[in-house]
Amino acid sequence: MRFSSNVKPYVLLLIVGIFLLLGYVYFSFFSERLNRDILIDEDQKRTNLSQLVFKSRVRNLVSPEKLLYKQPSVLVGRTDVVSVTPWLAPIVWEGTFDPVLIDNIYKPMNLTIATTVFAVGKYVRFLQDFLETAEKHFMVGFNVHYYVFTDRPDDVPSVNLNQGRHLRVIQVPGSNRWQEISARRMEIIQTTIERQIRREADYIFCLDVDSKFHARWGSESLGRLVAVIHPGYYEQTHDRFPYERRPASTAYIPMDEGDYYYGGAMFGGYVADVYTLTKVCWNRFEEDTRNYIQAAWQEESHLNRYLLDNKPSKVLSPEYLWQDLKAKTKEVKVIRFSGVIKNYAEVRPNV
Repeated sequence: MRFSSNVKPYVLLLIVGIFLLLGYVYFSFFSERLNRDILIDEDQKRTNLSQLVFKSRVRNLVSPEKLLYKQPSVLVGRTDVVSVTPWLAPIVWEGTFDPVLIDNIYKPMNLTIATTVFAVGKYVRFLQDFLETAEKHFMVGFNVHYYVFTDRPDDVPSVNLNQGRHLRVIQVPGSNRWQEISARRMEIIQTTIERQIRREADYIFCLDVDSKFHARWGSESLGRLVAVIHPGYYEQTHDRFPYERRPASTAYIPMDEGDYYYGGAMFGGYVADVYTLTKVCWNRFEEDTRNYIQAAWQEESHLNRYLLDNKPSKVLSPEYLWQDLKAKTKEVKVIRFSGVIKNYAEVRPNV
């Protein structure tokens, strides 16, 4: 920009000052917008992760001053099990964490834990035990929002919830095929995260309703991406795992690959990370459907493929997903959560 020589010096200074002020206001406004959550209408359905805002935030693990707890050791501890993966993620077993210390780190953060559960068809009968035992053992002392997906909202039981705990019933369609119910779980969780969970919770756990809690399940399970080792296969080599073995499927895992076999009855972590997981798994399921393929174990097969490529940051031992029909083993000191015994022919619409 050029100015006439007749312009007074103080006028030039004034013009320059105005431009500097406008630049400062512009930068400050957009800097503020970038550093705070931008509210999005409830009905707005966005599927691009970069456009979504999540409540989850990375936090330092701060221990309260003067908190007394047992000194940790690098020489004494569990020697009968492996407590870390090859990519250095912890595997959580009884005796690998201090519940007092870890609770005193996480509880002051005022976290909210979303918990999804599907009670479709006759599976609604398992909901009362699930909720009542969860109130005794699951994330005690934390804010918990239960999201119950059901086609029978009138059959959802009334359960007394502790302070800071809430239950939301979301109606979903039923089906004559349990495989379809299982498959649509990823899609429904993804959509519900987009619409509301991402603004309401820091972490999310997606659990099976035909299960119950028996002992503490707490802050030791929190992590960015969390999976659980299936109790039926933790003693097996990966060539024995029931992965999807057909190359035509997007869930395909070759015989010579694999880490652990993860149970589909539990996955969790930061809401943003679980959103990505559910979105990818659902897209792969849809691609398989277009090619007339159904993975061996539906969502569980796609979950295992995803977690082979995207390693979980924390792995829960079979303590966190046992089976009532399975005898307790010497490695499992505490059963925290287990699938109940049931007659599949009676509760599933098809077998």
